[in-house]
Amino acid sequence: GAEKREKQYQAHQGFGDHHGGVTSAHTYFYADEAKCDQRMETFLRCIDASSGSSDDGFAAIKLTALARPQFLVRFSEVLVKWRRFFHQMAAEEGQAGRAVLDTKLEVEKLQEALANLGIASKAESQLWFTGENLGMSGTVDLLDWNSLFDSRAKLSRPLLIPNRKTGQLEPLLSRFSKEEELQMKRVLQRMDVLAKRAMDKGVRLMVDAEQSYFQPAISHLTVETQRRFNKSQPIIYNTYQCYLKEAYNNVTGDMELSRREGWHFGTKLVRGAYMEQERERAAQMGYEDPINPTYEKTNEMYHRCLNYVLEEIKHSRKASVMVASHNEDTVKFTLRRMMELGIHPSDKKVCFGQLLGMCDQITFPLGQAGFPVYKYVPYGPVNEVLPYLSRRAQENRGFMQRANHERDLLWKEVKRRLLTGKLFS
Repeated sequence: GAEKREKQYQAHQGFGDHHGGVTSAHTYFYADEAKCDQRMETFLRCIDASSGSSDDGFAAIKLTALARPQFLVRFSEVLVKWRRFFHQMAAEEGQAGRAVLDTKLEVEKLQEALANLGIASKAESQLWFTGENLGMSGTVDLLDWNSLFDSRAKLSRPLLIPNRKTGQLEPLLSRFSKEEELQMKRVLQRMDVLAKRAMDKGVRLMVDAEQSYFQPAISHLTVETQRRFNKSQPIIYNTYQCYLKEAYNNVTGDMELSRREGWHFGTKLVRGAYMEQERERAAQMGYEDPINPTYEKTNEMYHRCLNYVLEEIKHSRKASVMVASHNEDTVKFTLRRMMELGIHPSDKKVCFGQLLGMCDQITFPLGQAGFPVYKYVPYGPVNEVLPYLSRRAQENRGFMQRANHERDLLWKEVKRRLLTGKLFS
């Protein structure tokens, strides 16, 4: 079963350029590292433009524009194997099915299990916790486990994946070429450059979510950047796709890490943009579809994640969220919960976002009511941007109905102004 699940994070030649079947997002082809540097310069100009056009602006970046996608797949595979080993150990202790943050391994039992499997003696496994504030309570949870390969340390040291067949720890990064190791360093350097520019310019940087088989690496790199730059305010925002079955676990896990370490949790919540390709890849490679089975389940997931973040805003004030949605029910849900929790628009902890040219009947009333609201502006050559917008319109369910609704509202307002003699007021 584990082998079947891990197929999701294995490289697949047919999906190497990650563009086939994508209907609602711009994608990048990897050429070389110089091209990645050029894209970084484009993102820097985007940050400058955002700074010059609005206060508290945002700029969005995609990590597949800054790194080789196949490398991100391989890095994701390493991260997922490490986490799944933790859950396998928990299942053997009778903790299968528990919420991610409620799953805890007793340190002594963990060390005994590692010794029984021939992976590490008790003395050797004790060294894993040397210099770390792990296991002080006598238990280790998933966040403690993940921190054992904190990328701020030398990457090749902590990324040791237990092989259940051989009983040996395998340093997976040792299989990476020197060029791939350089790619890791370069993508971290590029993120550092972008984050520093964003901080200097007073712009918040949103790291877009991408396909699920890249996402563990993207989220890991984003969280590392948040740990460095979100100490006093949310500069870096991570994006969570709520059509994924794992969305709630991802949000709650990262937020708990921010609580423990005292940095600001910044997030953009979206429904998701890669459904068709995700399902095609899962079917071809033989792993479970990572997407929620219905649109209604995705809505439930979105509201569940959003409510969790809003509760955190009320209690700690160290969280901020962009509600990136064209769904009127989601906007109404957010406004209602903000009122119930006493979160005021002037707090600027909750903002809203819609695509330029879409759902103005949501955007403008929010802005007029004093809520921070943003238009997401695609930019680039016309022949690239127009197909993107047309596909995005196709992807958004009920878009034409909303467009008709918007037209009816506009016509109603024109008639009101004609009858009152205030057409241009």
